Amino acid sequence: MRSFIKKYFFYFIISCSLIAITIFVSLSYGSTSIKLMTVWDAFVRFDADNMEHLVIQTARLPRVIGALLIGAFLAISGALMQGMTRNYLASPSIMGVADGSVFVITLCMIFLPDASTMALIVFSLIGSALGAFLVFMTARLLPDGMTPLTLAIIGTILGTFLNGISQALATYFQVSQHISFWYNARLHQMDPVVIKWVIPFAIIGLLLAFFVANFISAIVLGEEVALGLGVNLMVIKSLTMLSVVILTGVSVAMAGKIAFIGLIIPHITRFLIGQDYRKIIPFAGIFGGLFLAWSDIISRFMNHPFETPIGVVTALFGVPYFLYLIKTKGGRSF
Repeated sequence: MRSFIKKYFFYFIISCSLIAITIFVSLSYGSTSIKLMTVWDAFVRFDADNMEHLVIQTARLPRVIGALLIGAFLAISGALMQGMTRNYLASPSIMGVADGSVFVITLCMIFLPDASTMALIVFSLIGSALGAFLVFMTARLLPDGMTPLTLAIIGTILGTFLNGISQALATYFQVSQHISFWYNARLHQMDPVVIKWVIPFAIIGLLLAFFVANFISAIVLGEEVALGLGVNLMVIKSLTMLSVVILTGVSVAMAGKIAFIGLIIPHITRFLIGQDYRKIIPFAGIFGGLFLAWSDIISRFMNHPFETPIGVVTALFGVPYFLYLIKTKGGRSF
């Protein structure tokens, strides 16, 4: 027991240290570098007339906070989806959840161009639910539709379909410029107001995730085992998908669609932490936040002084890993 506590306390301390380092690096480096002492002064001795202080407070700080939160939300969503479906390939970006969110936001921008920030967040949540509903309902209608590889293929096809319709509608109604934010995942345009508005929704999604965590650990052992342990599968799966919909929806509302975090990070977390979802959920959030924040930092240097889209960086890691999973585990469940 003592070694068990030491192990996770060690992970916790290392994670907190890495988060602190990540924040300082993200605040310091960009198109122009800012000295660490200046970063420190921007918080303890803020000067509104100092341009570097303003850049740190109004641009870089919301950016790194947004990256940490979005990475955490997407990683937790991916972990929940993989555990609930016992599918190695499950993630919000592959299962059409994020694409559904972008699709409904596109409709909102076309027919409700003056929608408030809260309205956009709500429409993003509705879209996430729509994407998940379409994918899982289609899978249930097809023979062997719920097998890991088939479910991933259905999610990819429907996600591509929704994305194609979104772009066609955006072009036809001439709103492409207004919705490009949600297609290109521009973390550098992170709005502090949106971060504040999504926090209540995110708290609900996280509370649901922690509530279902222990039940997901039972489901991973097999639905028959879970039923034998008294798990109400319908209720737990519904609450799990509600958590996924909320966390993915707020992530898209904050910075658009970002792929592969929900696919990669849960696997890394299970490898390091084990199969207990009560520990997988918080650590997936930490690792996911760190992954996206460092991907954002890397994007600033790949074509310096210009920024590479964050989706390119996550794809560099995600696509090879996705192909590896298809080859090694695509046809099998947990």
